[in-house]
Amino acid sequence: MAVRVPAAELKQHPSSPFTASRCRSPRDAALPAPLRVASRTPRRPGVSNRIICRCTYTAILPIYAQNLRKSGCRAAGHRGSQEEGAAGRGAVSARLPVPDHIPRPPYVGADAIPDVCPDRQVHDGESIMLMLDACELAARVLQYAGTLVKPAVTTDEIDRAVHQMIIDAGAYPSPLGYGGFPKSVCTSVNECTCHGIPDSRELQDGDIINIDVTVYLNGYHGDTSRTYLCGDVDESTKQLVKVTEECMMRGISACRHGASFKEIGQRISEHASKYGYGIDPFVGHGIGRIFHCEPIIWSTYDYEPGFMVAGQTFTIV
Repeated sequence: MAVRVPAAELKQHPSSPFTASRCRSPRDAALPAPLRVASRTPRRPGVSNRIICRCTYTAILPIYAQNLRKSGCRAAGHRGSQEEGAAGRGAVSARLPVPDHIPRPPYVGADAIPDVCPDRQVHDGESIMLMLDACELAARVLQYAGTLVKPAVTTDEIDRAVHQMIIDAGAYPSPLGYGGFPKSVCTSVNECTCHGIPDSRELQDGDIINIDVTVYLNGYHGDTSRTYLCGDVDESTKQLVKVTEECMMRGISACRHGASFKEIGQRISEHASKYGYGIDPFVGHGIGRIFHCEPIIWSTYDYEPGFMVAGQTFTIV
C-alpha cells in the first residue's frame, strides 16, 4: 500500500496515512510533528481526464552486495479519471476470517490509522532473507490474482482468492484491519487511483485494475502491486501502463548504497514528462517489520536530503 494524498477519491478507503515525516538523515532528531505530503508537480489547468502515473516495487539494499537485489515484487501503471461514477460502486461483503494460529500485525484490532513511523529500518543478513520471503510470497499471490482478471469477474472474487492463498501460506493479509480497511487486497479500477475496496462490481471489457498485495509473513511485510488490462483495452491506456512500468524500472536503477533518494523521483519524472504524463502526489515508504515508515520515497522531483543505506527496504510508488 502506498502512502497517499489526497483522501477523497472514488472508492478509496481512508485508512492510508495522509502525513509523513520529512526525509532526513537517520542521525537527525525526530521532527516534532508530521508534515502533510504535498504535490511537487504542478497541475495542468483545463485537463479533466488526468493521467496518473503509478508504480510500486519493494527495493532491497542488501548489506553485503550494497546494490539493488530484485525481490520479484513489481508493478505497472494506473490511469486516472476524475469523472466520478465511471466505475460505479458495488456491495462490500463481510470481512473474511483469518485462522487464530496466524500471527497478526500489531495494528490489527485498532481502527485508528497508524502514523508513519519516523524510524528507518536497516536489516541484517537474516532479516533481509525474511524480507525476501515475504516479498516473494506477495509476488506469487499477485501473479495468481492477475490470472483472474477478465470481464464479469468481481473484485470481491479476487479478494477471496488472494485471502485464501495468503492464509494457506501461513501469512496474514496486511491491508485487512489496517485503520479499519475491510478487505485483504486493494483493487483499484479505472479512475480509482489506489487502495480501492473490493466489492460486487463486475469488471468490464476495457477496464484496467491495479491489484495491490501486501503479506505479513514471519514478522515482515512484503508489498507489491501491478496494473492489469481487462479484455480489449485502448492503445493510449496500454501505452500509459507500459510507460509507467518503464518509470518504475528507472526508479529502481537509481537504488544503490550511498545514492540520494531524490534520484528516484528525478528519473521517474524525467521519463514520464517525455510522454506528457504528470505524476500524482503518492509516495513510497520504508517497509519491513513496520508496514509504513521512513524513508519517504517521492516519485516527483525531490529536494529533501537523505541517502540510501545498504540493508534498507522501501517501496517505489
